[in-house]
Amino acid sequence: MNDRPTGDEERLAANIARVRSRIEEAAGKVGRSAGEITLVAVSKTVPVELVEIAYNLGVTDFGENRVQDALPKIAEFHPRGVRWHVIGHLQSNKASRVVGAFDTVESIDSVRLARVLNRHAEEEEKILPVLLQVNVSGEASKEGVSV
Repeated sequence: MNDRPTGDEERLAANIARVRSRIEEAAGKVGRSAGEITLVAVSKTVPVELVEIAYNLGVTDFGENRVQDALPKIAEFHPRGVRWHVIGHLQSNKASRVVGAFDTVESIDSVRLARVLNRHAEEEEKILPVLLQVNVSGEASKEGVSV
């Protein structure tokens, strides 16, 4: 068996180290610990093999924007302590699958979607952390709850 890192492993290790360094630097500038900040690696369009490499390098949070593409990855990593985040626009018809599989929704862009997710979460007796996307520009072409 060859224990030497592959090109993908070397590239990912360098990228992750660079991002962690930037997080540490930014946290220090505002008097926070880098440990208070969660690095979410966007794994959409990335094969499960690269997600595995990132996981082995210490990444435990991954973001996906396509529920159907994420489900096989989520199944592959269950129950290894990986946390899955929905990123980007989420259609309410996918809410039940999201509640059952994901740990956080980072893209609540309507009160209706929040209510649908909440209903499914209550049915599963699950607390689902969410982030609210706010449209501060007022542009109709932008996603988010209007203010």
